[in-house]
Amino acid sequence: MKKILSLLLTATMVLGLAACGNTDSETPETPETPSETPGEEETLTGTGEGYGGEVTVTVTKIGDEITKVTAEGPDETQGVGTPALEQLPDKFVEANSADVDVIAGATVTSRGLIYAMKNALDPDANPWPIVEEEEDPSNVEASDVLLGFGIASMGRKGPGADDKETQVWSINEVLASVLFDGEGKILHLNVDQVEVATPNYDGEGMPHFSGWPGQGGYNIDEDHDEKVDGVTEDTEENFLAEVELWQTKRERGDDYKMGISTWTKQMDAYEETFVGMTIEEIEEWFEKYTSDRNGRPLKDGSEDAEDKAKYDALSDEDKAMLADVTTSATMSLNDSHGNIIAAIRNAYENRMGLEITEAEAAGFGVSFMPRVGPGKDDQDVPVYSLNQVFANTLFDSEGRVVAIHVDQLEVATPNYDGDGMPHFSGFPGQGGYNYDEDHDEKVDGMTEDTEENFFSEIESWMTKRARGKDYKMGISTWEEQMDGYEEVFIGKTVEEIEEWFDKYTSDRNGRALKDGSEDAEDKAKYDALSDEEKAMLADVTASATMSLNDAHGDIIKAIRASFENREVINLSVK
Repeated sequence: MKKILSLLLTATMVLGLAACGNTDSETPETPETPSETPGEEETLTGTGEGYGGEVTVTVTKIGDEITKVTAEGPDETQGVGTPALEQLPDKFVEANSADVDVIAGATVTSRGLIYAMKNALDPDANPWPIVEEEEDPSNVEASDVLLGFGIASMGRKGPGADDKETQVWSINEVLASVLFDGEGKILHLNVDQVEVATPNYDGEGMPHFSGWPGQGGYNIDEDHDEKVDGVTEDTEENFLAEVELWQTKRERGDDYKMGISTWTKQMDAYEETFVGMTIEEIEEWFEKYTSDRNGRPLKDGSEDAEDKAKYDALSDEDKAMLADVTTSATMSLNDSHGNIIAAIRNAYENRMGLEITEAEAAGFGVSFMPRVGPGKDDQDVPVYSLNQVFANTLFDSEGRVVAIHVDQLEVATPNYDGDGMPHFSGFPGQGGYNYDEDHDEKVDGMTEDTEENFFSEIESWMTKRARGKDYKMGISTWEEQMDGYEEVFIGKTVEEIEEWFDKYTSDRNGRALKDGSEDAEDKAKYDALSDEEKAMLADVTASATMSLNDAHGDIIKAIRASFENREVINLSVK
């Protein structure tokens, strides 16, 4: 260091002397300061998740300056997501950053592109594929815990008709599984929905129902191009196949997109909003903060005069809350697709106290089963039914059941002669169905082939628990028998429940084994049991003899689904 310094001083002295020796000559020009060398150009790429799939950006940078951005999203919807692809690249360049506002009407695509920019600029902090952080759920504490299950059923006309002018119809059932505290406040909320449409509905992934066998099938748009490709087969095989493929909206998952995201993500956002509220507070929230026209949350800038007036009357705090909600959820809470608020209300009205100390997870599961029969009416027209089993289950940290509530919806053709059975006559235009009005095993006529009958039938549907003491079967009511099985399942894992079912029920009809069976296989299976096991079964069959899995419904499968769908809640009861 000292050597370098002395050399510099020497050089300075020489230059100074030289300058003094040339006082009569022109002052030499001061050498120009060399300009900074421009940074090298680099190209970066990044990926994000758009509405239709992956979106990518290519970013050109010189030093710290973004000079050019291009965006691609081949699966984004034309006219919906594409404005973001067209407009955001210039905004990134102008801001020299990924921190820009989303394009109105193209929120999901915009967010995907913004993430893609961040992935390109800082892939360590913004990796692709996105690494989902495991949520650390907060503990839920309560002195009293009640479990409620509610359902709201609704028929829908539309959307529109197909290119053959045949109307589209659908059936919508909203399902709400809710944990309440002693004051009625929601501790945990899980909402799902079953939507089933005529097969001429052009949306991909929609569960189908063509009506009952013998009603002629229904127009089908097989490739979802808004053009009818033919008519579904009018067979029992097609009836069985359609129903067995049904899925809830949560089961349809990320493939079921609507509006700004998926149905599941939007419903999750509403659930977060409603936790901590009572049902009355939820209803008040709905009345105050959603459109009277379509049940969607109010937003700034509405062109509807009533919505605008309702929004403008809110406080700044209310508007900020709504802006936060509508970044994640804009779908309706009550329209022709289904009444979510009514389902939560129904869950509250059906709530029952739980005698538990803790639960790590809550799960909700559904199983679907079509049924041919029982038999035919006196005019030789077959009876058919649709069966849905709903399982609401709480599990401990070992996966053991600490509380369980099973319900079922069975809907039959109106020629079924049992009193109190919910009916469905098929879709309007299919001719109605034979009707045994006084349940005397003789057909009294045909149901009306009208829109009014379609709507009224669906709105009157009740689950087996809602049908209550009037729904008797075998040794008692369905409700009492299901309660008996639920007591057996407490403390067991799902695997142990499945093992119990395999060991202790008939392979022929899913009923609990009993002494004295005339069926050779049932008798052999029962006789192989120990005395202790036979005593246990005698205790079970004193209160429950109905099947756990037959054409009426698969209860075991629904419980399995509830386990697979479970969410961590870390509930502790003081």
